[in-house]
Amino acid sequence: MAFAGKLLTRASLGSYICRTRGLTANRVHRRHVVSCIDPSLGLTDEQKEFQKVAFDFAANEMAPHMAEWDEKEMFPVDTMRKAAQLGFGGIYVQQETGGSGLSRLDTSIIFEALSTGCVSTTAYISIHNMCAWMIDSFGSEEQRHRYCPQLCSMEKFASYCLTEPGSGSDAASLLTTAKRDGDHYVLNGSKAFISGAGDTDVYVVMCRTGDKGAKGISCLVVEKGTPGLGFGKKERKVGWNSQPTRAVIFEDCAVPVANRLGEEGQGFTIAMKGLNGGRINIASCSLGAAHASVLLARDHLKVRKQFGEPLSNSQFLQFKLAEMATRLVASRLMVRQAALALQEERQDAVTLCSMAKLFATDECFTICNQSLQMHGGYGYLKDYAVQQFVRDIRVHQILEGTNEVMRMIVSRNLLQE
Repeated sequence: MAFAGKLLTRASLGSYICRTRGLTANRVHRRHVVSCIDPSLGLTDEQKEFQKVAFDFAANEMAPHMAEWDEKEMFPVDTMRKAAQLGFGGIYVQQETGGSGLSRLDTSIIFEALSTGCVSTTAYISIHNMCAWMIDSFGSEEQRHRYCPQLCSMEKFASYCLTEPGSGSDAASLLTTAKRDGDHYVLNGSKAFISGAGDTDVYVVMCRTGDKGAKGISCLVVEKGTPGLGFGKKERKVGWNSQPTRAVIFEDCAVPVANRLGEEGQGFTIAMKGLNGGRINIASCSLGAAHASVLLARDHLKVRKQFGEPLSNSQFLQFKLAEMATRLVASRLMVRQAALALQEERQDAVTLCSMAKLFATDECFTICNQSLQMHGGYGYLKDYAVQQFVRDIRVHQILEGTNEVMRMIVSRNLLQE
């Protein structure tokens, strides 16, 4: 794997406690007691090693800058390229095209650890990984070797383009057209809410090459600088501010037929297969935020005094903390089970990915929000990291398929029996 030789020199895995503007590593093994929320429990030695690397990178390279990236809306290109040097630019892309060749479970473990340092930046890295995997999995040999090495090194960055102004949850109704004209497709239309748009280099675009419905959709790779490719204004968002979000606009944009992934009409299938993994990735980012928020709440309860004693002496708050920890561990178990199912290509994988995304993003937002509540007025100040975790993971209940759509997928599976 790309980061194999660097694992053994990293600091031992600990619980990473979010301070005012960062995460400080502290060992979870104290007095021979293992924390009940220790994310390394049940992992193989190899998984623990690259988890260490991810936690260490989050603590040293991401967390100290998380608030600044958010406030100044900075896209931390240099930091992400450092992450790529550790193999995080193409975690589940095959090694022959520059990836790390790791499993879906390994990927979840890494994204959970990285997001303790910055959810927004990790979430973009996860979308970039999804795009690279789609090209690696459905592209020709020429396409795979043309795009994947530069994506895995993050020399170039990618964006996923499915959502449109008029088609969000109903993605199969998209209207962006791609008309065949000789050895090119001519694209017209627009995409909305595209992460990285305007700053990224490669756009994996779902467009209509045929009739209405899912079977008329194809997938094209559009490179920045292509005539007719434009972008809207940078959106002002509640969270996810370390990654730019813009509309992507196509006006008679000519794209070579050679840039099509798979066959005509295969685009919707490619998009959904990408999203199955994307849902696990986003759920994993929520896990990292929730893990950091539990530790933040725990530490605050220990030091904050009211009515002459620490808040940690309040049984009500003790029970709340226990509920947060339980929600976290339950979410983690569900996400990791879904990741295994996806890796093994099991028949229940799509439903499990939907369940995991629904459950983990809902529960982890509840955890982060409860942590903010435990901080009282301090939690509402931007000097305290918990408010950023709350803002950054709120959107996880909306993107990669809303949680209402996740409920539709699960219920449809049940009612088909």
